[in-house]
Amino acid sequence: MTNKDGSGKLTTHVLDTARGCPASGLKIELFDLETGDTAPLVTAMTNEDGRCDGPMRDASNLRKGRYELRFYVNDYFTAHNVTLESGQFLDVVPIQFVVSDETSHYHVPLLVSPYGFSTYRGS
Repeated sequence: MTNKDGSGKLTTHVLDTARGCPASGLKIELFDLETGDTAPLVTAMTNEDGRCDGPMRDASNLRKGRYELRFYVNDYFTAHNVTLESGQFLDVVPIQFVVSDETSHYHVPLLVSPYGFSTYRGS
């Protein structure tokens, strides 16, 4: 969906479906898969609402191409004392996606529990 002002951006948020709350304090990294660079473009932590304090990319630096968000869910669940009998199952959840229109808003949420996750293109 193209923004009315033509300024694209990339945002995300994380919901902890096991605990029924926003996932605060979860580390997220964004990578540009087009460049092959191993360093993240951005590293952020989710706030009390499970969101980053600002966009991961905005109109000044969102470009067409392939990206990957990495969500450090093992660290999050461990920090919140969510442990499984057989040890943690998920570690880092990668979500790869394509930006085909840099004037659009790309919202990539993560719904996560200790045993599974889902995502979709939000608004």
